[in-house]
Amino acid sequence: MTPGKVLITGGAGYIGTHTLVELAASGFEPLVVDDLSRSTRRLIEGAERIAGRKFLFEKIDCKSSAQLKTLFERHPDIGSVIHFAAFKSVNESVEKPLMYYQNNIGSLTSLLETMMEFSVTKLVFSSSCTVYGQPDKIPVTELTPFKDPETPYGASKQIGERLLQDLVKAWKDLQVVSLRYFNPIGAHSSGLIGELPLDEPNNLVPYITQTAIGKRKELIVFGNDYQTPDGSCLRDFIHVMDLATAHVQALKMMDSFPQRYEAINLGTGKPYSVLELVNAFMKVTGVKLNYKIGKRRVGDIEKVYADPEKSRKLLNWETVRTVEEALLDAWNWEKNISK
Repeated sequence: MTPGKVLITGGAGYIGTHTLVELAASGFEPLVVDDLSRSTRRLIEGAERIAGRKFLFEKIDCKSSAQLKTLFERHPDIGSVIHFAAFKSVNESVEKPLMYYQNNIGSLTSLLETMMEFSVTKLVFSSSCTVYGQPDKIPVTELTPFKDPETPYGASKQIGERLLQDLVKAWKDLQVVSLRYFNPIGAHSSGLIGELPLDEPNNLVPYITQTAIGKRKELIVFGNDYQTPDGSCLRDFIHVMDLATAHVQALKMMDSFPQRYEAINLGTGKPYSVLELVNAFMKVTGVKLNYKIGKRRVGDIEKVYADPEKSRKLLNWETVRTVEEALLDAWNWEKNISK
């Protein structure tokens, strides 16, 4: 187990708070930082209720080397970092590319600069399956060549991974694990934390649950003319708690990895279409969804899902929760926050 505190950047967000719960349950000491531009303290408070304890939290802008330096000075026992802090909307990145490059690359470079100054050498990087673009073959392995990214968000993750690979060559003590997420969905089974969009949702499941509960008039399925069995996009949907567990495993296992830089897919390997997900939600909840088919959306990949073999071997990890469980957990979370 990695000694010292685990710094979690962007730790007040969706994936960050679920990982926070798993880290605490595994005996790690988390230190949460977030600028709260895309999140609130509510999810941290929910994580604290689940864990039965308070967590260290500091409001920090990770683009600021000065703020990070002060943080590291206050917490000289930081032993490792999980870097979640990034903007993640595919659509927004198309509309505001400069903002995405400034934030996603700027926060990473400032963090790495500070880690070097304070000799913190272990990093788990939040990457994405968007690095693959539209792959020629699926399922994708970690050796699948990157295609031109469809969006600035995907490009920012590609650039981030390239930066980390270059730094590992130059900084001989650095160890990095890039976890390439596929499509996280769901919520903690307690209903105390889940995905909490502050404005219009960027992801499919919050749109589904908000439509189901009446916050939104209808759900739009973007395209039904793709080269897939039902015409809608194919995705690899993974329960957020399985994803959280993988981060804990990455910290536990990284000293045993054959390379100081490893990239690992986090997915189920079982594709679901958007329409299949919509129908599964209606089946497990008994709630009828008002949805219609719309035009294709710029930046959407037709089909992508993971070959999860490397995660089984290196992390000793695989998904254990079903898509149906994730949808039910997401629905319970939506009902909880809508009371």
